[in-house]
This record gives sequence, structure tokens and C-alpha cells, in this order.
Amino acid sequence: MTATTSKTWQILAKHARRMQTAHLRDLFAADPQRFDRFSLEQGGLLIDYSKQRLSAEVMSALAGLWWEADLPGWINRMRTGEAINHTEGRAVLHHALRHQGTRPILHNGLDVMPQVHAVLDQMRRFCNDLHGGKWHGATGKPISDVVNIGIGGSDLGPKMATQALAACQVPNLRVHYVSNLDGAHLATTLAQLDPSTTLFIIASKTFTTQETMQNAVSARDWIVEALGEAAVRRHFVAVSTNLPEVARFGIDPDYAFAFWDWVGGRFSVWSAIGLPLALAIGMENFERILAGAAAMDAHFFEAAADHNLPFVLALLEVWNSDFLGAETRACLPYSQSLELLPRYLQQLEMESNGKRATRNGQDAGCPTAPVLWGEAGTNGQHAFYQLIHQGGRLIPCDFIVAAEADFPLPGHHEKLLANCFAQAEALMKGKTAEEARAEMEAAHVPEAVIARLLPYKVFPGNQPSTTILLPRLDPYHLGQLVALFEHKVFSLGCLWNLNAYDQWGVEYGKQLANRLLPIIEGRTPADGLDSSTAGLIAACRKP
Repeated sequence: MTATTSKTWQILAKHARRMQTAHLRDLFAADPQRFDRFSLEQGGLLIDYSKQRLSAEVMSALAGLWWEADLPGWINRMRTGEAINHTEGRAVLHHALRHQGTRPILHNGLDVMPQVHAVLDQMRRFCNDLHGGKWHGATGKPISDVVNIGIGGSDLGPKMATQALAACQVPNLRVHYVSNLDGAHLATTLAQLDPSTTLFIIASKTFTTQETMQNAVSARDWIVEALGEAAVRRHFVAVSTNLPEVARFGIDPDYAFAFWDWVGGRFSVWSAIGLPLALAIGMENFERILAGAAAMDAHFFEAAADHNLPFVLALLEVWNSDFLGAETRACLPYSQSLELLPRYLQQLEMESNGKRATRNGQDAGCPTAPVLWGEAGTNGQHAFYQLIHQGGRLIPCDFIVAAEADFPLPGHHEKLLANCFAQAEALMKGKTAEEARAEMEAAHVPEAVIARLLPYKVFPGNQPSTTILLPRLDPYHLGQLVALFEHKVFSLGCLWNLNAYDQWGVEYGKQLANRLLPIIEGRTPADGLDSSTAGLIAACRKP
């Protein structure tokens, strides 16, 4: 049985038909306590979903999916180390990476926490050595720049968090991220660096990822050309479990930081994949991130359905996508420091749940992950907000903002908050023709001009949005925020009956790239290719 054939799904479909004609401004007018009814708070993090197109009856029906999708059972399976990533036979235990208690977390009958603590201790020693000048380059100079070479989860998580916590930056150390196979990414990064003061972190679990290893080889050549072969051991460390390949590259295996098969790449920022982040902000701040995430874990594991923040976010996604017909969702952080959050969430959400086959191999029967996109406010207001306001598409929005500024320049943050809250209000209320006319009449606009401009001044409103308000953007609350979205992804996987932890679409593209590479290099003939692919390769070979 798919989710769409369930009794609750049919009840929700009836609610959706009724809500199609409801307007948010009318829902607010009918219920002055709507904010109190449709907002939740945990550890200072506030979620206001009162501007979503729903009623108490809708939320009650949605909450019933907690039991229908067996969320308690799936949470227990995850926590006890069952291989819920069933297509790859792997457990999903990234929550163990930030576990704060003494309770064992078992995988194949063994407690993983001693391994987790050992790697955290290794990270702590290395951070202290580098920050204190004990770890230095081959010429004896201190390290001034760290370059993380990875891709996907080995890049997006730590890169997003490093920028998000720029206010916590360790002095005299710059952290850079290189991911793209395009040589322009590495070349432009190296152009601003001194080999004698640069350290590279090669982040690849298998140490075979094509993009990462090509960039790593080029970075190694750059170091060797400037400082000699022996310098590799002082200018490279690895985040990997493939110690033979790490050693073959020239990296001291004592400086290979491990992580495990039960950590999916896009859920790995809490592991040694977060080493560049820990170097950027200090290990104490990195551990505060873990503490914030652990607090959200405890909330998700223990809270009831209607008060469970990640689950409620998942319900809103299902309601908007599968019942109201939204095909996209905008992530709108009103924080320049969170500029990379939409990109990070694109991978977290769309790679996890952008699937049609359920756990039993059937078609899901409904759209799953919507297209996620966005930009930091207020930049987005001068780009795509016009479309959200008047483009005629249903586009649910997530506004994310902090009550306090991380860079408190006088006069800035109050204006930022005003813009954030105003956009959410405008999307909810819209502007009627009567209101637009009254506005222009009050400004003494001539009647002929009013008649001409009136159609352009009307805003339909009724665009649903959720506002996530942090007390401040610090390590603890960033950990809360990221774990919130991780558990939302898990909840959606349960609601749609998907495996949120594999990514066969990604693997298929890699297979085809490996097949085409020798053809493009001219080592094998272009046999068996479709005319488009063959034509493009031939065009690239033209002088």
C-alpha cells in the first residue's frame, strides 16, 4: 500500500478541496489567536507556521500520519542501528556523532561511541596543534590557509557552516573549499595562496571519488613543485577510511581521520568531515554545534507528533506538495551568513527524497521532494520575489532569521527584520483592488492614472510561509537548525515510504561519465553512443 491509498490521505484530500477557496487573511481575521495556535518553540528556536494555508482540522488530520506512517517504529529502528538504508544494507546513525549522554549506541551489537569519541579527540588535538603553531609546514612556517578538497556532503556541510559562523572565525587562519572538477575552482583558489603556509584536507571516504581525487592530485603537484616530495606529509591530511590509498598518496596515516559507513555523506558535517569547520571556528565551538544538534535529536525522539518541530515541518511539506499542488519551495534566509543554506538544503532534501520508488519498489503515487531554491534576503527581494508575489504560482516559503545580529552594525539588523517580516506578511495578505485604489487616492493620484495602474497594483497574496526564528546565529543554534532539517528529511522519508539515505541517480551519472571518459580522451572508439552524445564529443575535438 502507498501513502496515497490510506484513509488519512483521503481525508486530507477532502480538506484540501475546502482549503483551495480559503484565503489566509480571512483565516487570520477569524482567529486572532492563530499565531499561538500554529507556532512551536524548542530551546529558543521558534517556528511560526500560522501563515500556512491550513486549519486546526487539517493539522489534526496531518498529525494522524505520525501513526499511519509508523514514525515511532522508524525512529526506534534508526536509533537501534537497524539497516534502514535497506538498498545499501547500512544503518543510519549520524545522530551518534553528536550524542551527549552515556547511553551506548549500538551497531552490529557494538557501541560506536568509543570510536566517535576517539575521532573527536583526534580532531581536538590536531586543531590545538595547528592553532598553537605546533603543526607547521615543511619550511617551518605556520599554516595560514586550509583548503578542504571534497564534494557533495564532504563540501557543502562544512562550507555552509563555516560561512554561517564567520563571526566565530579563529584569527589568522583562512579556510577555503574546493569541490568542482572544473580546474577553474582549484586554480583560482591556489592563485591566492603560498604553498609553504597551506594545508590541504582531502575528504573522501573511499579516497577514490573522481572529482576529489583529481583536485587532490593537482594540489599535490602544486606542493611538490614548490616544496619537494617530502613536503606532502606536512601539507596534507585526509578524512578517509581507505588507509592504504591515503598512505600511497603520501599522507601520514596517523593523520587520516575516520568516519563510518553508517554516516551518509550529506549527514556527515558532525563527523571528521567537519574538520575544516573545527579549524575555522575552534573545537570548542564545533562541540557547541554538536550540543545544539543533540538537543534537537532529544526533542525529535521524545516530542509528541503535534509538538514535534521536524515532523510538523515535514507535514507542511506533504500538505503543500501533495494536496495543494506546490512544485517548489523557496528557502529565504534573512542572513548573509546563511547564504549557502539553500544550497546545502538542496542536497539534503532533494538527494534524500527526490525519488519515486518506495521501500517495497512501488511507485510512490504522488510527488515527493519539491524543487528547493532560494537566496539570502534582502538580495532575493531584488531578484525573484516579484514572481512569488504576482507570478501566479503557489510557492511556499521558509523565512529564516535571527533575532540578534551576528555582525551588529548600527541600523542594519532592525531593517533586516522589518524586511523579513514584511515580506511574509505581504505574501500572506496580498493587496486587494479596493486597497490599491484607496492607497492611490490618498496620494492624490488622478483617476485616469488610477484606472490604468490598478491591475498592476493588486497582489493576490495567500502564499503560504513558515518563519523560523533563531535567538542568534551561534554554533549551538546552527546545530539545532541543521538537525531540524535532517529530521524533517527522515520524517518525509517515512511519510512517503522512501529510503532517504541512498542516491542511485547520482551513481548512474558517475557510471556514464566513467564510460565516456576514455572516448573523450581518444583512447577508445565512440561506438554505441546516441547521436547527440557522439556529436558533442566530435564537436569538442574539432580544431
